[in-house]
Amino acid sequence: MAINGYTDKMSVQPGQNVKFMVNSENGKYRTEIVRLIHGDTDPEGPGLKVEKVNAKVNKDYDGKKQEIYMGSYIKFDNPPALQSLESFSLQAMIMSTTPDLGEQALLSKWDPKENKGYGLFIDKEGCISLWIGDKNGNVENISTGKPLMYGVWFFVGASFDAESGKATVFQEARVTKTNGKFSLAYGIEEHNASIEKEINIEPNADNGAPFTIASLIDKQDDGKFKAIKRFNGKIDRPRVASTALTKEKMETWIENPSGASIAAAWDFSKGISKKGFDDIRRVFDTSPNQIHGETVNMPTRAVTGYNWTSEEHKFVHAPEQYGAIHFHDDDLTDAGWDVDFEWTIPEDLPSGVYAAHVVSGDDEDYITFFVRPKKGKPTAKAVLILPTASYLAYANNRFQDVPLAQVMFGRAPVVQQDDMYLGEHAEYGLSTYDFHNDGTGVCFSSSLRPILNMRPKYRHTLSPSLWQFNADLHLVDWLTEKGFKFDVVTDQDVHFEGADLLNQYNVALTGSHPEYYSGPMMDAIEDFQASGGRFMYMGSNGFYWIVTFDPNNPSIMEVRKNFGNNAWKAWPGEVHLSLTGEFGTIWKHRGRAPQKIGGTGYVAQGFEISSYFRRTEDSHHPSVSWIFEGIEDEKIGDFGLVGGGAAGLELDIYDNELGTPPHAVIIASSEDHSSVYMPVAEELYFNVPGMAGDENPRVRADMVYYPTPNGGAVFSTSSISYCGSLSHNNYDNNISKLTENVLKKFISDEPLPMSTKREKVEFI
Repeated sequence: MAINGYTDKMSVQPGQNVKFMVNSENGKYRTEIVRLIHGDTDPEGPGLKVEKVNAKVNKDYDGKKQEIYMGSYIKFDNPPALQSLESFSLQAMIMSTTPDLGEQALLSKWDPKENKGYGLFIDKEGCISLWIGDKNGNVENISTGKPLMYGVWFFVGASFDAESGKATVFQEARVTKTNGKFSLAYGIEEHNASIEKEINIEPNADNGAPFTIASLIDKQDDGKFKAIKRFNGKIDRPRVASTALTKEKMETWIENPSGASIAAAWDFSKGISKKGFDDIRRVFDTSPNQIHGETVNMPTRAVTGYNWTSEEHKFVHAPEQYGAIHFHDDDLTDAGWDVDFEWTIPEDLPSGVYAAHVVSGDDEDYITFFVRPKKGKPTAKAVLILPTASYLAYANNRFQDVPLAQVMFGRAPVVQQDDMYLGEHAEYGLSTYDFHNDGTGVCFSSSLRPILNMRPKYRHTLSPSLWQFNADLHLVDWLTEKGFKFDVVTDQDVHFEGADLLNQYNVALTGSHPEYYSGPMMDAIEDFQASGGRFMYMGSNGFYWIVTFDPNNPSIMEVRKNFGNNAWKAWPGEVHLSLTGEFGTIWKHRGRAPQKIGGTGYVAQGFEISSYFRRTEDSHHPSVSWIFEGIEDEKIGDFGLVGGGAAGLELDIYDNELGTPPHAVIIASSEDHSSVYMPVAEELYFNVPGMAGDENPRVRADMVYYPTPNGGAVFSTSSISYCGSLSHNNYDNNISKLTENVLKKFISDEPLPMSTKREKVEFI
């Protein structure tokens, strides 16, 4: 892939500008704006459908290669109090998660090109080391000689006395019953060390380099800064003194830095309010020098510190125990590329899914974005809510690297060129299904980077055909082919504008997999339904994981995983979202099960062949039989582009105990799922034989319909593969007809056939 790119925003409306950042390794490239209709290249389906858009930006460009520099750290520019030091002390509480990964910077004011300055590091052997470099390029490295341990908190520090030339460096394990991997009984004293040495050089503190925590930064030829010697792990209560303190004095400074020699005393818990961090990027110095800083590439906050007692799991209730930041050498929230071109969305451009198709030689990319109507000016009675939160969650995922992938999928994963490219380019960032290099889960995702699996033609390794974005284009294509007028908005738009956005429409449709949802999104959907909005839940595993967006940078999304069908589990005490302070994990565990939103909720998954639905006896009742008008078949959807059927990949089920309204009607249920289909973790009380799809009657999808107040209604397909069946037989099939029957009724201003009273309907 010699060319790729991204936009500065995912959702844009007429009159607004969208900026395009492009990496073209071969130089010149051609751009053409296109509207995306269908992105699945399966020869059994309609194939790729794009419509060219006449735009001023459609022309040739002189491209350039653009680099991505990953890794999180804190930068303090060049504070005077830290560039005039002769004698000094550096200290912090640290927990290393890759102590054997090579040199890693902790606290430093070091010029990596000239080897000048001072700093506290982890050396090549995993030991704490003090580096001092003078103005002549002479360097002294003083190491403790004892490797740190993974997952253990250490009190680390170093001092230098310019008058005597004495340098001291130490590390001391600080294990409690709750603050790390090992117990007090493990006996880790052998990893403690302290060493003194007299040296004949003095640090060149005034070296022009910024003071940094958790990396060094090296200015590149393109003028941007690359993080090097990046640290993996937690840092808590870092301090700098302008004199050589004794270890005993440093001990008192952990909690109570005092005296005239304070140069900096950072408190990473500052900024925590009752609703999370006020600004997650800001770092505050409590010393008189007020050397405040800013994090780069979003290290993880709201993480337990060295003094966590496990009595409080919500960081806003005990901020003093959450004074740590977890840094990763592969964190990335902004590729930081230069803008190649920008386009003002024409006032008459229809709402829809668009892309800048960029081509360089034999290589191409579709830089996707979404055009919504101008705020307050809907252009249709139906709106499609595209699940961009879920696109972000899966952005650039590397399922081919998951050891259990073949067992989960029931086959060998299919790896394509984009997957191989991501395997060779870690700098393109991770999905929330991946692990950082230190083994911890990824809780942030950003759209400010190329997202290679949010493209037409991409075929996902996870599913029999495709997943997420191109699965949603199945629905876009069907709506277009059937002549329905519809607007497109993103769920991020819903997050920020709420029910006011949806209430402009008669009916709202979801994509095939609206898995990741924020509280404001949930509120908006429920309020829309309560006010008479008609809702079509066109997929499965929706309204599942709890997420939020950074109010200061809406391109960034946060999730904390635990207690659900997990790709990873957050560490104890770290399941609350740093951006809001709210409990993370899944909505079911917050009393907001998906059944309350769509009438059905996630029950099982199987990434193999898809099955079909069979009509229920209740579906023949006059109050719901209109849904099947023109359909004689009992089997519904025994065909499709995703696994060969309309019921597959992930399945939802009717469940009164979890909030399915009692008057909801199961109009069809799936059957004949294979043993690859298994209940999801939160559905299990005990793991016992007989739980697979070929034996367990709960492993099924329930297609559901029910009325809501004020003339509204909900229709749920309960299957991710459903939309892949819409185009079968040139759109003339029972899934297409059923969906058309529902959407026509929902779009109309006429009352729906079924009563809105909460009376139980008697069925024949």
